[in-house]
This record gives sequence, structure tokens and C-alpha cells, in this order.
Amino acid sequence: MIPAAMEAKLVAELPTGPGWRFEPKWDGFRALVRRDGADVEIQSKSGKPLGRYFPEIVALVAGLAETRFLLDGELILPVGDVLSFDALQQRLHPAESRIARLSRETPAQLMLFDLLGEGDTDLAGQPFAERRRALEAFRGRHATPALLLSPQTEDVSRAEGWLRASGGALDGVVAKRADLPYRPGERAMLKVKQHRTADCVVGGARRDADGAVASLLLGLYGPDGLLHHVGFVAGLPASERRALTDRIAPHLGGEGFTGKAPGGPSRWSGGEARAYDPLSPELVVEVLYDQVTADRFRHGARLLRWRPDKAPRQCCMDQLAHALRPSELAAIA
Repeated sequence: MIPAAMEAKLVAELPTGPGWRFEPKWDGFRALVRRDGADVEIQSKSGKPLGRYFPEIVALVAGLAETRFLLDGELILPVGDVLSFDALQQRLHPAESRIARLSRETPAQLMLFDLLGEGDTDLAGQPFAERRRALEAFRGRHATPALLLSPQTEDVSRAEGWLRASGGALDGVVAKRADLPYRPGERAMLKVKQHRTADCVVGGARRDADGAVASLLLGLYGPDGLLHHVGFVAGLPASERRALTDRIAPHLGGEGFTGKAPGGPSRWSGGEARAYDPLSPELVVEVLYDQVTADRFRHGARLLRWRPDKAPRQCCMDQLAHALRPSELAAIA
């Protein structure tokens, strides 16, 4: 049986002092991989099976000389010159023929960062430093381009350098105690995530039942000169919604998004299109976001400030952090 994944608690800064180990936080699918003879399982952080979506990783694991082990790592997927989270999401498809084709055209890789069991030895209760040595030996015996070993350092300044070197594309850095046993399901590690900001045009707004602004819809200009919808700001305090409603009022009835627009059916809207009020592209805000997938913020952004000093046409796609390029891995190795 595969245990629950050990998780990390979000903190503002990396810890200092002796006994800490640091690793990059990869932007992929967390995966616990178990092999027991001919049986290979891949389990997500939420406990769901992933093996059918990544047959090339199942085949890779099944082809190793060792027949019993339990690994913890991250599924990543290089497409062209970037590591693509969007391509990972496309694997979660019901059609087996599509999955098989994508596994051939864009094969995934497994980035390893822990070894919980090998043969008859349960390593989960051992200190992380011991598990890391065992993992390095395991990877050394099974060197293959699709089976990678995550870099690690005891130098906090080097870990901070990873964030700078990745240009904002790395998801963050994880800190683990060298004496830490594996604690399934607990937030026993620490993580610092990237802080990314972007100046966006407010191209539209959605309202609540009382008519106050519930969310601001964000846009950026692409190379085609069109304003494309890239995300939203929600979770606005009730005390601020009426003021926001007054602020956008002079801009109602504008052209809104001239490129990709919001409003289509989604899993969040119960399959129904959601109406919004288009605005003239004159208001600019600075927002905080985490990751970008297919030229859109993966999650809701947080409003930092209004930017009346910024021209809307200066709000372009090129300010978004690109996905990590495989060639940049050398900078954090």
C-alpha cells in the first residue's frame, strides 16, 4: 500500500542554521511510485492513481533491474524548450488512444527526491539524510534520461540563488531537516514559493447578486495586439466591493477583451457560461500570481495596487514568467 505524501508548510523565508537540506520545488504532478514485482503503481498527492495517464513511466519503472521499491518524486514534461504543466494536464484524458499518442510524442520524466523503501527494507522511518544517500545510490544504478535526481544543497544562499537563476519559473524551494523521518500526510517540510507580479488591464468585471463587483477580469496584450483574458482577482472584501463598483462605472460598456475572452462554460460554473460586464481597457492593476498555464494564471490572482501611472498598452504577455526550460536546469544542478 502506498502511503499519503508528506507535504510542506508555506513560509515566507527559507530557514537558516545547521541541519537543513534544500531542494527545488518542481512545477509538475507529485507522484509516489511503487513497484512490487510485475505490479507498478503511480499515486498522486491526493491519492488518485496516475499510472494509466503515464504509460511510459510505468514501462520505465517496470524495466528497472530492481523489483521492489517505493519512490517519491514529481512528474515533469518537457515540450520543446520548456517544462509544460499544460501538457501534463492534457494527459488527464479519458481516451486511452490519446494518452498513448501523447506518451510517444511528448514523454514525461520522473524527478526523484525521496526513497521510502527498497527490497525488504522500509526506509521511511530513517532520517532524510540516510534516505537521500540511498536514493542517490538507487539513481546511480538506474541512470536514464527519463529518471532524474532532484538537486540538493545544504547552503541556503545557493537555494536562494536557484530562485534567481530560474527567472521566476521555478515553483519554489523546499526545506527538509536532515534528521526528518518520512511523515505521511503531514506538513513536515517547509516551502518558499515564488512571488510573481504582473501589471494587467482590467477588461471586465463580474457582479454579485447585489450588483457589487465580485471579481475583476484581467487581460494582457499579446504579440497580435489583442487584449487576451489571462485570469481574475476574486475574494475581494465586502467592504471594498462598493468602492470598486463606483471605480469601474465610468468604463462600463467598453470593448473589453478583443482576443481570448472569458465567459465560456467551465467546471466551476456547472457547465454554464458566466456573464460579465466588459470595460474599456483603461484601468491597470498590479497583481500577485503563482503559476501560468497556457498563457493564463493557474489560480486567482491577488490585487496589490492600482497603477494609474501605467499605460494599458504596456501590459503585455512578455512580463509573465515563462515555464522552466530544460537548458536552465544546469543553473540549479
